[in-house]
Order: sequence, then C-alpha cells, then structure tokens
Amino acid sequence: MSEFRIHHDVNELLSLLRVHGGEGAEVYIELLQKNRTPYVTTNVSAHSAKVKIAEFSQTPEDFLKKYDELKSKNTRHLDSLVYLLSKLTEDKETLHYLQQNAKERAELAANAATSGSTNFSIPSSTSKMSLQELEELRKQLGSVTANSSAQQTLELTRKVLRDKQNKKNSGQPIPVFPSWVYERPALIGDFLIGTSLSTDTTVPIGTLPLASQESVIVEDLLYILIGVDGRYITAQALTGRQNRAFSLDPNLDLSIKELVTRILPVAASYSAVTRFVEEKSSFEYGQVNHALAAAMRTLIKEYLILITQLEHLQRQGLLSLQKLWFYIQPTMRTLEILASLATSVDKGECMGGSTLSLLHDKTFNYTGDSQAQELCLYLTKAASVPYFEILEKWIYRGIINDPYSEFMVEEHELQKEKIQEDYNDKYWDQRYTVVQQQIPSFLQKMADKILSTGKYLNVVRECGRDVTCPVAKEVIYTLKERAYVEQIEKAYNYASKVLLDFLMEEKELVAHLRSIKHYFLMDQGDFFVHFMDLTEEELKKPVDDIITTRLEALLELALRMSTANTDPFKDDLKIDLMPHDLITQLLRVLAIETKQEKAIISADPTELTLSGLEAFSFDYIVKWPLSLIINRKALTRYQMLFRHMFYCKHVERQLCNVWISNKTAKQFSLHSAKWFAGAFTLRQRMLNFVQNIQYYMMFEVMEPTWHILEKNLKLASNIDDVLSHHTSFLDNCLKDCMLTNPELLKIFSKLMSVCVMFTNCMQRFTQSMKLDSEMERLSLEHGTMLGPPTVEERAEEAAKKKLTNKLLEEHADSLHLTSGFEATINKFDSNFSTHLLNLLDKLSVYSTNDCEHSMLNIIYRLDFNGFYTERLEHMSAERSQKAPPLLPHL
Repeated sequence: MSEFRIHHDVNELLSLLRVHGGEGAEVYIELLQKNRTPYVTTNVSAHSAKVKIAEFSQTPEDFLKKYDELKSKNTRHLDSLVYLLSKLTEDKETLHYLQQNAKERAELAANAATSGSTNFSIPSSTSKMSLQELEELRKQLGSVTANSSAQQTLELTRKVLRDKQNKKNSGQPIPVFPSWVYERPALIGDFLIGTSLSTDTTVPIGTLPLASQESVIVEDLLYILIGVDGRYITAQALTGRQNRAFSLDPNLDLSIKELVTRILPVAASYSAVTRFVEEKSSFEYGQVNHALAAAMRTLIKEYLILITQLEHLQRQGLLSLQKLWFYIQPTMRTLEILASLATSVDKGECMGGSTLSLLHDKTFNYTGDSQAQELCLYLTKAASVPYFEILEKWIYRGIINDPYSEFMVEEHELQKEKIQEDYNDKYWDQRYTVVQQQIPSFLQKMADKILSTGKYLNVVRECGRDVTCPVAKEVIYTLKERAYVEQIEKAYNYASKVLLDFLMEEKELVAHLRSIKHYFLMDQGDFFVHFMDLTEEELKKPVDDIITTRLEALLELALRMSTANTDPFKDDLKIDLMPHDLITQLLRVLAIETKQEKAIISADPTELTLSGLEAFSFDYIVKWPLSLIINRKALTRYQMLFRHMFYCKHVERQLCNVWISNKTAKQFSLHSAKWFAGAFTLRQRMLNFVQNIQYYMMFEVMEPTWHILEKNLKLASNIDDVLSHHTSFLDNCLKDCMLTNPELLKIFSKLMSVCVMFTNCMQRFTQSMKLDSEMERLSLEHGTMLGPPTVEERAEEAAKKKLTNKLLEEHADSLHLTSGFEATINKFDSNFSTHLLNLLDKLSVYSTNDCEHSMLNIIYRLDFNGFYTERLEHMSAERSQKAPPLLPHL
C-alpha cells in the first residue's frame, strides 16, 4: 500500500470515528508503516475464536446457529471476522462503549415504537363457519398466498439481475424466456398446490384392508416421487426456502406409514432439485448455474426413467411397498446430495465463481465417500465449462467476455487517454479488478497472476497487435490444483515477456526515461545554462504577463543550441506554467482522496501573485502504452523534483550575479568596510548552502537512485516490476529531497526566500551606486574608432577615475548612513542563520527518528567544520528539557 493510500485511509477512519485534535494522522500513519504484519487466519484460531465468542455471548446457541448459516452460504472472510470479534471481547473499554451505544439505540427504538404504534382490531363476523370449513379455507388461502409470493419474489430477483446485466451490456441485452414459461405452472416438474389426481370421491383409506391400503399407497408414492399429489399423500405449500413437507392421511395403517415416511425424503429432494433446475435455467442466473442445472437435469432424467420402470411393475401388480423401498434406495443418496447442493447455492445466492467454490468445497468434503465425490466431481466439471471458457479467452488472448458478471475479473469503463490528464486516474489498477466473491477457491492462489496475464495481453491488443498464447491449452476442472498452476504460469510468463519486450524494445521505454531525466532532473547542464540565459528576463515577470508561445520558442532555441539536440525525443518536451507554488502542489497531492481534498482544491491557487520562476515547470507528452509507466502521477512527481531544483539553480545564479557585482565594488576603498565585508561573507554562506544542497540532490540522491533503477529495469520480468521500480525511484528521490515532508520543505522555502531577498537588496545597492555604468562610461581600455588611446588620454582617464572613486566612496558611505544598510545585512544574516539551524535541527531529528540516514549527508556537507555543531547540541538539549514525560499506557 502506498504512502498516499495509507494517508487517505487513516484520515477517513479518523473522520468516521469523529476523532478531533490530538497528534493528527501522521502519528498513526507512522505506526502503520512500522508495524504492518499481515495476519493469516487458520482453522485452529477460527475455531478457538468461535468458542471464545460462544462462551462470552449471552445467547451462544443463536450465535452458533448464525455462524453455521453463514458458513453454509460460503461467506468469505468469515473466519477472519470471527477472529476480530474474539479479540474485541478482550477489550473492556471497547465493550463498554458498544454496550452503551446499544442501550441508547434500544431506547430510541422503544420511543419510536411507542409513538408510532397503532391499535388494530379484528371485526366481528356476523356469520358462523364450521371448524372444518375454516381449516379448509385457511389451507387454500395459505397455498394461494405462498404460491403468489414465491412467484413475485422470483420475478423480482430475475428483474434485478436482468437490469444489472443489461446495464453492463448496454449494446447487447441478454436473452429472456417468454413470459408464458413462468405463467404456466404445469410446465414445471414440481407440485401444483391445490390440485388433486382426480375429481372422483376418495374412499377413506381406513375402511380398506391392509393389502388394498398398500396398493393405493404405492400408486400415490409413484405420483409423489415425480412431483404430483396423490389421493392420500399431498404436498404442503412452501414458505421461503424450506424443504418440502407432506401430509399423510391420519387413518393410514402405522406399519405402512412408517415405511412411507422413509421414502418421502426422496420426493422432497426431487422437489428441491426440480425447483432449482427450473429456476437456474433462466439466463439471468448466469452460464455457470445454467450449466449446473443442465447437469442436474440429466441426472433427474435417469431418475425419472427408474420411476417409469417402477410404474410398469406396479401396473403388473409386481411392486410392493417393500420392493419400492428397495429399488429407490440407491437413488436416495444421489437426490439427497443434489438437493443439498441446490439448497446451498440458493441460500448463498451463488453465481459464477462462488458457485464453483461451493461445488469444489463440497467435492473435497466428500473425501472417503467415492460415490458422492464422483457425483460432485461430475457436476463441478459440467458447471466449470463456461467459466473456463471465459478464463481461457482472458489468459490466452486478453479478452474478457463476461455478460453475466460471473468471472473473477471485472472490466470498468476507463479511458486510457485520461492517464495524461488526471493525477489520480488509476487506469492500470482500476481498468480491470478482481472480484473476490467470484474467485473459485481452487484458483484463489493464482488470482493475481490471472489478472496480470490478461492485463498484459490486453495492453498489447490495444496497441493494434493481435496476440495469441502459443502454449494455449484447454483448462479442465480437476482436484489436482497443480494442473491449473502450470497452465496459468505458462500463460503468465508468455504475456509478461510479450508486453515487456514490446515496451522495452519497440517503444523504447528506457530511452524515454533517460530523456525525461535529462530535462526534469537537470541532467543536461549546457542546455539549462542556455535556457536560463534566454528566459531570465521573461521568467521574472508575473505569471499572468508571460507569453507561453515566447517561452516555447526560447525552449526550442535552447534545445537546438545545446547537446540536447541529439535527443530523439526532445520534441515531446513542453512548457507548463503551474497555477500554484511547489508547497501548494505538494499539499494537493497529499490531500488526494482525503476529506481535505475538496477544501484544498476549491481554495485560491495562492494569495500572492506568482512569478514565472515560481510557476515554471516542464511537461512531457507520453503516448500509449508508455503512459502506463510514465503516467500523470509519475510526471507530477518529476515536476515537483524539477521545480525544486530549478528554483535552487535560479537562486544560485542570483547569488553569482551578486558576487560579480561585488567583485567590481571591491576596487573601492570604502571607509565603512566592515558592513560591506559582512555582506560578502553572508553571500558566500548562502552560495555555499545552495550549491551543497544542489550537489546533495543531484549526486547523492538522484544519480545513485537512477543507477539502481537502470539495474532493476534490466532484471525486471514483467510490467508490474517496472512500475514498482519506477515508483520506488521517484518516491525515494522525493523523500530524500525533502519533498514528502511539508515541514522541512517550508523551512527550506524560507531559506530560499531569504536568499532571494538578499540578492535583490544587494542588486539595488549596486545599481544605486551605478558602478557598472560609470565604469563603462569612463573606460577607454579598448580605444575609440579613431585608434588606441594616446598618453594624454590615458592620463586624463586616470584622473577622472580617481575623482569618480572618491565621489562613489562618499556616495556609498552616505547611502549606508541614511538607509541603515548595515542593520539590513545583519537582519538577513540573523534570519538566514536561524532558518538554517532550524533546518539542520529538523533534519537531525527526522534522520534519527525515521532512520533516514541519507539526509544526514546534508548536515555533514553544511557543517563540515563543526561550525553549527555546538548550537545544534544546545537546541537538542533545550528540546529534551521541554519534552513532557512519557505517560504509561492504560
């Protein structure tokens, strides 16, 4: 997880918990980064956690019942959540808070119920009904209500699924069965409640002899076993997803009733399987469920063939109740397993990969029962065929064809052009994502590689090249997971190599990165000298007064005049004038996907008018598919590094200009030389600071990190490795250049501001003396158009220079006395020293606390002779005295 993502999640959590004040999110971010140890839940810990919660709970039976219900639905991450709950039971403070919260909610609910309650009364009936008529009416109403509500629920479910799938496949709506398929219940092989076998008057079975009772009951059972009500055995109406129950004539002989009750579970299982087959055959439930229903229908046909043969025996009078029980027993186990699978799929509302996970787990659970395992294996193979067809297209060609949202990989509508527009556009991460509940359990370990394989091939396809894996082989379900691993590994290796070779060789990724390094990391020294000389006057203007086309023309000229002219990608470099300064840009990046993002983005770009130098940056045109690596996020990081170094280079140039002007002024013997020497010393300290900072960033941060990046790119085996190495390179550069720490960056910016104000002050002083213009006017070193100067002219020139020097000395001394220049220089010196010591102190603290030892190199370079050591130690001692004592953890 990236630093920006952790920053976002911590801020969101603090907002949800309504935590205000305190030390802020940075403390928690630091703790998370130092203590990330992912926990893997095991069966043993899940079992012990379940026992602990049951012992703690006031109603352990309800908890265990709910746990088993969720387990039967194949709920993912259930054991992890149970483990978390068991840990919460040990936290007394959290438990107290939860109990208090529950009490408050219960009181609110009770008040709402009291205020909103309504009294209902049953109107008295004027007519009387017999108990038998009332019972009959109740049964009829119950059956009608149950049937109508069940039909409405199924229709609503189909409609929701249909709308979801049509929304995903807007151009190609899914097929739908005609309405009469659902409106004619007689087409379904299940019981029709409220109908009977015939309209003849039924003879009370209690009046029949035992042999006759057995004969009619066998006939009834043969009907019941195929989903048709008999005379003396009838099916009861279903409520919800419960198993089918039956009503027996109470006058039936007990010996016969006992045997009948053994056979009726077969009819109940048949009813459940038939309902499942008819329901899941609809297109809305997806191809996997449809294939599973088709496989079950095949088994049901064999069962119906057996019942037909038994009916033939019954017509010949050769079928007794005992024989029926004997013949039906082998089928009983099969239907029981089918009904169990159907019920589990129904309860879990499984589709696609979740259905295959359930079937796979059931298959493994039947280890030791070869017949049951073989049956489940047959069903899983049949159901996995459409899923594996989608998988093969994805890992072998990079195409996803999933109209019913059953596959583990989901496609999102994202445009690859936006990679160059939006900093937070996560095309590579969000175009294709893994849907956890659709990952079959037997492919869980390979889910990431399956996702990456298709993504790699998809990128190459979108570049206009058709790719087909040469090692493509049909994927068939098996209990040996090694078979899947080998096939997916081969496809993954091929896809990785194809895309990596495509980017590295054909699209020249490394050459583009070198080109970006030349300009954004200021690798081409002569180019920047030319460019800054050409654009110096233009960039001094306010950003609103700068003509961008003029800057573009000057950039083109600088590129042609320098060694950058040999760069084949120099035309991709562009000018970009940012609407905010570097610190604001950094804060905007850190605020992405946090609660503060809206406030920061909607705020004014800056309170002060930016100069061209503060707003200036480069931009780079990157085309697909290189934009996957050099995306807007990466370019923004490059821009932040460039703006940081570019402004340092500008300050260095300004200080060098002051040095040049001061060099000219040194020839005058001013009476007040003390304050002028102080200005020279301060300028040299500033120049030493800026040059050492630049040297540190370029030669101790960027160059070593770049060599590591080049080495890692040569060893990369896939595009994800390239992305990771490139991101790591930029993150390390930003961190070591103090750009990920707003506090350090603000102190550094203050130092740069002091340097710039000092140079402006010294330039104004030099201009007021008019040294340059006077010396140029008086200089006759190069003679005139009439020839070299004569001896008389040289003598006259020396006299004028002496007089001018005297006047300038008096002017400089009077300027010093009237404007308080010495106090100004002392103030600059004090401010610079204060900010520099503050920076060195903060660098020492961060490098010690965060173990970022590379930042210590700045201290070693700036404090090479121990000049600041004593003062830093004094500041450290004061800080340790002011720090409050550590409180013990409660």
